[in-house]
Formats: sequence, structure tokens, C-alpha cells
Amino acid sequence: MDLNQIKNVYFIGIGGIGMSAVARYFKYAGKTVIGYDKFPTQLTRKLQDEGIIIHFEDNTIHIPESFTREDTLVVITPAIPKSHTEWNYFLQNSYTIKKRAEVLGIITKDTYCLVVAGTHGKTTTSSILGHILFEAGEDVTAFVGGIVENYGSNLIGNGTKVTVVEADEFDRSFLQLHPDIACITSMDADHLDIYGDKESIEAAFREFADKVEDKDRFFVMKGLPLCGKTVTVGQDADFKVLNIKIDNGEYLFDVQTPDCMIPDLRFGLPGQHNLGNALMALSMAWNFGIPADQLRKALVSFKGIKRRFSYQIKTESLVYIDDYAHHPTEIDAVHQAVRELYPNKKVLAVFQPHLFSRTKDFADDFAKSLSRFDEVFLLDIYPAREAPMEGVTSEWLFSKIENSRKKLVGKIDLIHEIALGCPEIVVTIGAGDIDEMVSDIKAALLRSL
Repeated sequence: MDLNQIKNVYFIGIGGIGMSAVARYFKYAGKTVIGYDKFPTQLTRKLQDEGIIIHFEDNTIHIPESFTREDTLVVITPAIPKSHTEWNYFLQNSYTIKKRAEVLGIITKDTYCLVVAGTHGKTTTSSILGHILFEAGEDVTAFVGGIVENYGSNLIGNGTKVTVVEADEFDRSFLQLHPDIACITSMDADHLDIYGDKESIEAAFREFADKVEDKDRFFVMKGLPLCGKTVTVGQDADFKVLNIKIDNGEYLFDVQTPDCMIPDLRFGLPGQHNLGNALMALSMAWNFGIPADQLRKALVSFKGIKRRFSYQIKTESLVYIDDYAHHPTEIDAVHQAVRELYPNKKVLAVFQPHLFSRTKDFADDFAKSLSRFDEVFLLDIYPAREAPMEGVTSEWLFSKIENSRKKLVGKIDLIHEIALGCPEIVVTIGAGDIDEMVSDIKAALLRSL
């Protein structure tokens, strides 16, 4: 497919974090971009502010007559139901329809492509990597799965020679890409509604690993079950962090590469998991050819990602953090970071489970992770693309949490319940629509100071 022949791009599910980055790419490339999504969000409003036309009604009247099948590309998300009216219109009229991953594969095929894969850590790692290359002056575009604070966007740069891609393992999407340098940050069980079991997930990651021809440019976190020659990152690995200190909430450290030591690095995102993500990004950038002084400058200037341990309030008496964590491993990482920074303060975790299938598959692990906090508020499950499952409810998950200070809370009562407890540390956690409440929670907490 020749994207130069495409004049119009129509997105079904434009409000997704991955879809919106591709929509921005085409908008910047001069295409006419229109999109549908189910509900308006902060992200869709931002896209509208940038000049992208978005509607929230599934109706073919929103498809312009000028969007002909000869010059229009339709991009869909796998989450769209087969009954979707607009999608069926495009199918029946023989439009070119591609999944987001297929489009990314086309965009990046003729570029030098750095790909970040993994069940956890890929958004932070790809964002840091994109930031490093952009700051170093590379002709780069980075497609990431979060809003990077430095840019206020999930698209970094507008280059044509180098691309950074956060690779999604959902629906085996990452197998559409053509990596020159790649990494795998983690391989925990997830998306069992797609894969069925952990072994199938690992098989898909091994298939992804085989796409990297030069194994000296394939990076894995030490300890992952991958055979063959790889470059390892982590403890006792080819790339490792040494001499870690914490100074004013930031990490100071050195990095040992296979060839030399890179001293005096500083990085501001809290948590050992984020330090590992920074190390992975640095290792890939070093392999690409970015010199130490540029690495050092970029790491210290990286401001973080919206909803990845994102500070909303940070005072002596009150801290409010918002995080996208939606898997037990990610919740554990948030807990570790909070405890490291605030070891003597009580922490309230507000969790919105994401997907009935994920809640069912990991209920015991969710309960164990949430029980570690001093207090837990549990919201209803956010269904996203799924229909309810019999017996899989927040009440069922709530019964498994071993914490004497736990409470089931409805969204309508949440802000009142949080303010009522006069907490020291509040962490909102989840990948559903809890982010739409963050500004109101922040305002209520500030009023209580």
C-alpha cells in the first residue's frame, strides 16, 4: 500500500491511546483525518483542539462523500464490535481497511525501526527512548502508548528516517512490525482472553524475537525465558546499573555497558521498575549510537508520562499520585515506589479493575497486591470491550482482599469518601475511565488542605 496515494484517513476507535498517535501522525502528514469513538474523553477533546473531526454516534451520515474508497484508508481497533454500522459500510463498499498495527507496519517498514515490546514497562521505555533520540537530534517519530509530559502528546517528533514504536502484544499486533533494534521488557501472563495461557503468550514473544535479524540488537530483561543470543539488561547483565543513590527524589547512578562505564546519570521517575525501564531505553539508544553526554542530558530532562506515577499533588502533608496500572505486577511496582519514597506514611489505593476477563484471570493476585496498601477503595469493574461475566464482580474481588481497611465505593461517592478520610497519600489506579475523575479528585483534596 502506498500511503502517498491516500488523501483521507478515517479512524474507528480514534480515542484509543495507540490509535490517536497514528491519527496525529496522519494529521501532521497533511491528510484529512476524521474519527469515531464511543464517548468523548480528555484525549478526544485534545484531538479536536488539534483540528481532527470526531463524532460519537455510530452513523454513516458522518462519513463525508469526499471520502471515496480510492483515496481513503480506514483504520480500526480490534475492540470495535462486528456489528458496528460504519465499519460494515466500509466493508460493503470495498474500502481499504487496516488494523492500527498493520498501518504502523506500513509506516515504519522503510525506516530504521526501534521496537519496544513487553507486557509491562513498554510505554515508559518507548517514551524515554523516543525522547533520547529526539533530544539527540535524530530524524525520528515515536509512537507511544501514553501522553509524554515533555510533549503533551503520544507522538514524539515528525521525522522520516527513524521510528520508535511501542509494540502491542494484544491480538498479536506486534508481529506486524519490522524491527531493526528491539527489546522485550517483560513476559507476564496477560490478555488470556486472546492467548488462553501463559505458554501461548511466550510463544508469541519468541516469534516477535525472531523478527530481529541481528541478535546483537535484540535486548531482553535478564531472566526472561528466551533462548538464543541476546543482549541482557538488568542485574548481573550486559547492561547494568551500579552505585544507585537517591537525591531529592531522583536516582543517581552509573551504567556498566559491555564496553565501558557511563557515569553520573540522573533520572527523576520513582520506582525500581522505572529505573529498569530507563536502563533498557539507554541500552537501546547506546546501541543505536547515541553518545554518553546526550544520554545523560536526555535522561535528566525526561519529565515522565501522564498516568504513569503521575504526581497531581506533592506537598509535605498530602501527596496524590495517578497511575495506569491494571495488572497485579504493575500494582506491585506502584506500591514499591510509594513505599520507597514515603516509608512512614499511610497510603490509600483507589482501584478500578479493567476488564471482566482480566479480573477473573488474576483475582487472587489482584487481591494480594491491593492488600499491601494501608487502605483500599474498590470501584466497579470497567468493562471496555467486554460483556459481563457471571460471578465476576467487584464484590467478588473485594471478598478476596485481606485488608481490614477496605471499602467498595461507587464513582458517585468516591470523591466524598476520599476527602472524608483525610489521607496522607492517595493513589488512583486503573486503565478504565478513572482518569476522567482525576481533576475533580485533585480539586477536592486541595480544598481539604
